[in-house]
Amino acid sequence: MKTLLHIDASAQQISDIAIPEDSENIPRHSSISKAIATSFIRCWRQQKPQDKVIHGDVGINPPGFINQAWIAAVFTPDDKRSEAQRTLVALSDTLIEEVDQADVIVMSSSMYNYGMPAALKSWFDQIIRINKTFTFDLTRGDYPLEPKMSGKTLVLITSAGEFGFAVGGIREKMNHLGPHIQTLSHYLGVEEFHEINVEFQEFGDQRHQNSIREALAQSTTLAVQLTSNL
Repeated sequence: MKTLLHIDASAQQISDIAIPEDSENIPRHSSISKAIATSFIRCWRQQKPQDKVIHGDVGINPPGFINQAWIAAVFTPDDKRSEAQRTLVALSDTLIEEVDQADVIVMSSSMYNYGMPAALKSWFDQIIRINKTFTFDLTRGDYPLEPKMSGKTLVLITSAGEFGFAVGGIREKMNHLGPHIQTLSHYLGVEEFHEINVEFQEFGDQRHQNSIREALAQSTTLAVQLTSNL
């Protein structure tokens, strides 16, 4: 049995949107990235109903930002933390445990100002923690950080108002969403990374509808592929 950690990051909630009429059984979300991610999870469950899914919506319930007191707490040895410090890191400990359990992380995120939503960045900041998800050793020279977890797969599903953010695209250098998440995912033990993108949302034209259809098809294909291989 595998465990999937499903993280949604869009601030949008469920409502009606223009999903192609020929798309079957797709929840009507105002967040397209959430809709595609839900389609992926649904397809996965059809293939492997016994697998466990842990769901967190950081767009709706964002984790708190780290601050000086939090940093002091995480650098204090576990057995020397005060009750207040243990309370400060409790959420971080819980989120790290969820990541540790996961074989596959399914993450959906809208592109906000060419990067990730603040809530998702806060989620990463709560999780990527010294001696919890990575070790730091200066004897390794100029690359002292190493992840403690390994063998995970991340499926990133994004939506963007504009287009051309892929490698070689006209806005490739403006894309601070997918590349940032892929870089950070290394410290979550991710060794296999997949990305599915929806674009043209602000244009709302046929290109956007085609992009949604293609992403839905890619999500189904990838879910079947991964359930067969993992």
